[in-house]
Amino acid sequence: MASQTPLHRQTAERPTHVRYWVIVFAVTLAIVTYIDRVCISQAAGPIRADMGFTEVQMGYVFGAFTLGYALFEIPGGVLGDWMGARKVLMRIVIWWSVLTAATGFAWNYLSMIVIRFLFGAGEAGCFPNITKAFTVWLPHDERVKAQGILWMSARWGGAFTPFLVYQVLQFFNWREAFIIFGAIGVVWAVIFYLWYRDKPRDNKSLNAAELKLLESSEHFAESHGNIPWGLFVRSKSVWLLCAQYFCLSYGWYFYITWLPTYLKQARGLDLAKGAVLAGLPLFLGGVGCLFCGLISARVTRSITGSVAKTRRLMAIIGFAGACGLLLLSTRMADPVLAVVVVGLASFCNDLVMPGSWGACMDVGGKYAGTLSGAMNMMGNLGGVVSPILIGYILTWTNRNWDMALYVSAAVYFAGTFCWLALDPVTSLEKA
Repeated sequence: MASQTPLHRQTAERPTHVRYWVIVFAVTLAIVTYIDRVCISQAAGPIRADMGFTEVQMGYVFGAFTLGYALFEIPGGVLGDWMGARKVLMRIVIWWSVLTAATGFAWNYLSMIVIRFLFGAGEAGCFPNITKAFTVWLPHDERVKAQGILWMSARWGGAFTPFLVYQVLQFFNWREAFIIFGAIGVVWAVIFYLWYRDKPRDNKSLNAAELKLLESSEHFAESHGNIPWGLFVRSKSVWLLCAQYFCLSYGWYFYITWLPTYLKQARGLDLAKGAVLAGLPLFLGGVGCLFCGLISARVTRSITGSVAKTRRLMAIIGFAGACGLLLLSTRMADPVLAVVVVGLASFCNDLVMPGSWGACMDVGGKYAGTLSGAMNMMGNLGGVVSPILIGYILTWTNRNWDMALYVSAAVYFAGTFCWLALDPVTSLEKA
């Protein structure tokens, strides 16, 4: 008599969870990214004192990074679509880590501008290529949640950076601090390159059930160098995604550039207390990212019945809330309460983030790297304008910080109109 098939073989195989390691790598990289880019805001005082920079010059130093970051976003995304995220992420992480360390070797204003520009150019392509990896390695219903976790981690990395930099500066000067921070990314790049594969099936740790789960997204891993630029240019969704991200980033860049200076000049907080409070907007922003990522699916099921409507709703609430809270902060006499309100504005800011990057994955499809690069480029052009314009506003108005916040609030308000007309789900190839 033939033996019966064992019960464990009759039971359907359950998917492994190897795909979640992609989220782990993305989270750790996001933290490293924001440590490297936010540390200069906390070190701005010692840098200005050592090198004699004016407020306007420091604004250009902040902006130099963001300009390089913005200009190389699309090339970074295109490279990911062409070569795959594995090779591109390894190269750019090592590049920007070296340039982070090089910041400590700047000897005058021009050298600082050039180093920060090249640092930004190196960091460009990071999040588009992470988005590319998510598009390939995660099923559709897990992508927005993953973006929420990613951006929460990025914000929280930035949130703890001011306090981290403050502690490091107790033992090292600002030049040595940048060298220390630059060493972190190299370790990540080596480990990631050894583990990650552009096609999930090339990683032998995934079982058949998990590969089956990723079948619908596997074709997004195909390398291609022919980008349909005509589709991009003609797409209203592409233009609106880029415009809303410009508005979002303009307001947000205040939190990672001028905020420590604002706390000292406008609110009279000393360096130690300011270092703690400077992290609050980024911490609450991270909460906003996670909250949006976790609640979006429930809102779709229970309220809107549509992913597009949910993304639009969360984005409009986010933009309008950030605008109103920034205006409210200018009416707060208590410095701690004012920073809490600014932090809540950052929370609202980041309600927009998961839906924006989720839209890049859905609208972009196999061109998700290129589209997210285009969106992030425009966002970071907003990040170029913001710190430079704030520097000029402070000069023109004799350090009237309220005026700087009024302008940021107005830009936030403009972002709501982009989402009223945006289709955040229909792919470029189907539109």
